[in-house]
Amino acid sequence: MGIFSFFSKDKKEVLDKGLSKTKESVFGKIARAIVGKTEIDDDVLDNLEEVLVTSDVGVDTTLRIIERVQARAARDKFMNTSELNILLKEEIAALLTENNTDDGATFDIPTTPGQPYVIMVVGVNGVGKTTTIGKLAYQFKKAGKRVYLGAADTFRAAAVEQLVEWGHRVDVPVIKQNMGSDPASVAYDTLSSAVANNADVVIIDTAGRLHNKIGLMNELTKIKNVMKKILPDAPNEVLLVLDGSTGQNAFEQAKQFTKATEVTSLAITKLDGTAKGGVVIGISDQFKIPVKYIGLGEGMEHLQVFNRAEFVDSLFG
Repeated sequence: MGIFSFFSKDKKEVLDKGLSKTKESVFGKIARAIVGKTEIDDDVLDNLEEVLVTSDVGVDTTLRIIERVQARAARDKFMNTSELNILLKEEIAALLTENNTDDGATFDIPTTPGQPYVIMVVGVNGVGKTTTIGKLAYQFKKAGKRVYLGAADTFRAAAVEQLVEWGHRVDVPVIKQNMGSDPASVAYDTLSSAVANNADVVIIDTAGRLHNKIGLMNELTKIKNVMKKILPDAPNEVLLVLDGSTGQNAFEQAKQFTKATEVTSLAITKLDGTAKGGVVIGISDQFKIPVKYIGLGEGMEHLQVFNRAEFVDSLFG
């Protein structure tokens, strides 16, 4: 199963290192919140609420976590503060489970001859969208899949050039057209070529920002409709890429894109450079969309399939 098997030592080391800033920040705040306390009382819960909110978990999700911790403490009659991390780990893992964040994702996706699995990637400029596509292509190819990339962000020359560069690095074909071309036409050409060449996976890059939400919605809908002319089930997945280091701004991006199109999965990037890793918990809870991938560094191996148990264990272990 390689580096991304459940018990992979390398994966755990990357995860632990990538979440180290968040972990240090959260643990430091929790330690200060419970200093001198011997039981989980109202003061501890109030302080814990502040810790979670300031760790970008989000207000609504924080209140849900506090309610669960309070209920557990009452049910178990007496719990001391030394048990708080274990309690948090269990309740947050349970919360992620309830929010459709499962551990079934894999880079070795099942494919059907002549019917490649199509991923349409959306997200604002600067979140690491194109880099995520390149790393996905690397991981899918590593799993033995034939991958095609479509450069449908035709509004920015840099986006097309960056995707082409990733294609060279990973050694996968990139379908592109001239700047200003119809993005839907690029998507159509990409799927046509992918089907003709028995590709297993197609990843379509899209524009990070149009003039307004209506323009974005119309553009993404048009791309979807054109792809369905080649493959009726396309896209199989609409992946929204969010920058975890932006904290609460990532919530707003998620809100705008879920209004503009039907997002089915999330990739949260740049978690290694921030103490805002709590945003993963909040976004999963608020939008009920599974977090599928997390970015933990610059290397190609640093894009990981998200596993809730490993994530929470690394954060609160």
